[in-house]
Amino acid sequence: MHDVYIEILVMTIKEQYIGEKTFYEGVLNLDESTWEQWKQGNYSLSGEQSQQIKNLFSDYEWMLLQKILRQTIIFPEKRTGAIQEYRQMKTRIAKAWLKADLAEVSVKQEENHNAQFVAVKVIVNYGKWGYDDVLSFRLPAKIQQQIEKEHVALLDWLHDNLEETYLENGS
Repeated sequence: MHDVYIEILVMTIKEQYIGEKTFYEGVLNLDESTWEQWKQGNYSLSGEQSQQIKNLFSDYEWMLLQKILRQTIIFPEKRTGAIQEYRQMKTRIAKAWLKADLAEVSVKQEENHNAQFVAVKVIVNYGKWGYDDVLSFRLPAKIQQQIEKEHVALLDWLHDNLEETYLENGS
């Protein structure tokens, strides 16, 4: 289970920070040796550092991660495909929310180390601060050419292309 957690964590770090080094040095204030020791289970992070890791995920993504980890305990053969399953389930859940008209979509252009991306958030708003369910996707900026400005076109694009685009651009 620990290896699966680390794999999904590293994938998430690479999506948000391009590389692990930027995260462990800039956010956790760790050197490479300490970071590698932690990943191997030979070092304990402070409570604040552990919270910084958890903050990489929305509450809903954290819950999904826990479900994936539980599946890898019950079915050890699922360990090899855990990252793919995590990414796939994120897209399927987002599509279900959108199809049921439960969610709204937020799109934001990002530039990170000369690479351009679009940050897409699918949000279920319950009308009370702090309780929204959020799924985040970092997609290549080229998809903006495929998405028209109208809200309906964006939703259609997400329904038809989110899973394929997100999975093929995975780490």
